[in-house]
Amino acid sequence: MAKPLMAKATAVWLVDNTTLSFKQIADFTEMHELEVQGIADGDVATGVKGFDPIANNQLEQSEIDASEKDPMRKLKLKYNASAEGEEKRRGPRYTPLSKRQDRPASILWLVKFHPELADAQISKLVGTTKPTIQAIRERTHWNISNIQPIDPVALGLCKQSELDAAVQKAAAKKARDGEAMSDDDRRKLLSTEQSLSSDDDHKMPTAIEGLETFTLGHGEPEVTEKQYDADSLFNLPDDKGEDEDDA
Repeated sequence: MAKPLMAKATAVWLVDNTTLSFKQIADFTEMHELEVQGIADGDVATGVKGFDPIANNQLEQSEIDASEKDPMRKLKLKYNASAEGEEKRRGPRYTPLSKRQDRPASILWLVKFHPELADAQISKLVGTTKPTIQAIRERTHWNISNIQPIDPVALGLCKQSELDAAVQKAAAKKARDGEAMSDDDRRKLLSTEQSLSSDDDHKMPTAIEGLETFTLGHGEPEVTEKQYDADSLFNLPDDKGEDEDDA
């Protein structure tokens, strides 16, 4: 059932102007029954002005009358054709003001380490716009020289589970498209849980590849460390009993 506008204020009005049970009001406004009871006791929603659902075209008086006669009957929100599908419409994720300055860093991190993610996925994860993502992808952002890539999970802009779900979705799409993936791309498409549980050996950096089998040749002279003892360290000239003052 759809939730009425200004649910708490509507509950205040229903408590003050009807004989509906707390359960009926709670079900209609999607609140807890004890919270509705708190409104009736004056402990909850103190100072909240009631919102008339009849005057605002959310309930019919006949609907309230029928529910007052039958405590087991549930209130039904009045059908509004103009609101059809409105609950499915969602904009970008809201980002607090204190974290908005961190969004470019998180976008750069996602673009760098998960280039398979679509702009729509990045926008949903960190709550940004597609022009901003495109500017960072093309390195035309006005502050690109000062932006350092930072994990959006570490910044608190999204949850790890949400990032993993987006990566898995990108992996499934890439598999459906039949695109060939390198080993590095395949690692990027793994979620955090899969990466941590993988038994594959870590790839050796190219710069030191081949050194694991390197040994010294047989013709090389063996280098031994010189041994020192007390006599060699304190090798003072022999004292012949002559003083420097004796001439």
